[in-house]
Amino acid sequence: MKSKYLVGLLSFLFLIGILVGCSSSDGDEEASTSENSESSKSSGGDGGEEVTIKFHTHGNEASYNWKETLAAFEEEYPNINVDLVILSEKGDTNEALQKLDLAAASGEQLDVLMFSDPASYAERVGLGIVAPIDEFINEEGFTVTEEYKVDTMIDDKYYALPGKFNPWYVLLNKDHLAKAGLEVPTEWTWDEFKDYAKQLTTDEHVGTYFHGPQDGGWMEYMKLALASEETETGFINEDGSHNFDHPYFRKTLEMRLEMEKEDKSATPYTDILSQKLHYRTQFFNQDASTILIGSWMNTELGGTDQFPLNFEVGVAPYPTNADSDAAGYTPVTTDFMSVAQSSEHKEAAYKFIRWYTTEGQIVQGKSIPSWNKVSDADLEGIIDTILSGTVSPEKVDKESLINVLTNAKSSKIVSPASYQAEIYQLVNDEYEKLIYGEQDIDKTIEALKTKADEIIANNQE
Repeated sequence: MKSKYLVGLLSFLFLIGILVGCSSSDGDEEASTSENSESSKSSGGDGGEEVTIKFHTHGNEASYNWKETLAAFEEEYPNINVDLVILSEKGDTNEALQKLDLAAASGEQLDVLMFSDPASYAERVGLGIVAPIDEFINEEGFTVTEEYKVDTMIDDKYYALPGKFNPWYVLLNKDHLAKAGLEVPTEWTWDEFKDYAKQLTTDEHVGTYFHGPQDGGWMEYMKLALASEETETGFINEDGSHNFDHPYFRKTLEMRLEMEKEDKSATPYTDILSQKLHYRTQFFNQDASTILIGSWMNTELGGTDQFPLNFEVGVAPYPTNADSDAAGYTPVTTDFMSVAQSSEHKEAAYKFIRWYTTEGQIVQGKSIPSWNKVSDADLEGIIDTILSGTVSPEKVDKESLINVLTNAKSSKIVSPASYQAEIYQLVNDEYEKLIYGEQDIDKTIEALKTKADEIIANNQE
């Protein structure tokens, strides 16, 4: 990755390596749940020789059901033992990344690595911590984009296979829909989404709630229309140029402005910040009829003790820009399962990530898999399991949920720039000037283009 950030991070890791040396991390060893601490001489786990691979993850037992999942893998591959290293018992991804970087700098054994987002995945690829896995994929003879819903390619190479599949969708209050004479959409455009929100707005509730942007975060709400496309869905393109000239970026700004200022169908931005509103309370308290959100909400759709469900919930797909557009593209979060560059057991590590991202997802039973070969029966069973953990699963329109999750797909990943946070804050700041009436859309876009060019130039080698 061409950036000042990369140089700085490499220097930091080098310094950590000097300070820590080659000693192992006691904390990580305590987090290891495997009793198999001896590593085999074999690098591939073939020929009956036993190997032990270390698996570093941010995921804790409660969220990932590791004991049952790893036991199933080791039963199928008896010559490969998996030594689990939980980097954060809280499931804190930032803490996990810090510990992973420390482990890499101190020369600890690394074999399988899990990343929770494209940025941390791409950054570690750029740092050389992650190995390409194309040779193993080619040997199997499958195409990643046909096998999985998420394309993990970076710079024409594959460094990970995707685990869970959390697409964004639209949650709807079916009670509000019924009063307005509306149905749960199975496909729709952004114009229809706006019309729904307008019709659903009453004196008691608004049609929709947008949870961002907030202090450079929740930027999905600043690229709504962009995210409906297969490519060029971010603020920075693959060639390093900005994307603020894109007509769908302008469309997003126009939509946000129109819905809040003209239609009064979206929660005012000032209220979101001043009252510190949250999407869960806005939806479950029925203050907003719809919310755009990620499908990590599957585990809460039927309500929880903290947020009980007192209405029927429907699920609609992420809208398209036009009726003729390919449906299903949406922002997606996944777990990126990678093989460490320093691993002496790359073949065994690859066998594990391949199993885990396919059969292992079904065994785990905690999330919807990215694997395209999950049967309808398997998918329905996983959803039943997830919803059974909620208070009122019978109030969830399961058919609409299955329809959305079955047809959703991820757009092409663009490696995040090291200065991504600067761009995010820039978009946040200029959007606030727009929504507060300090500048119009044309001036907003011109300011973004000019300042983004400066940020990009300042980060070039």
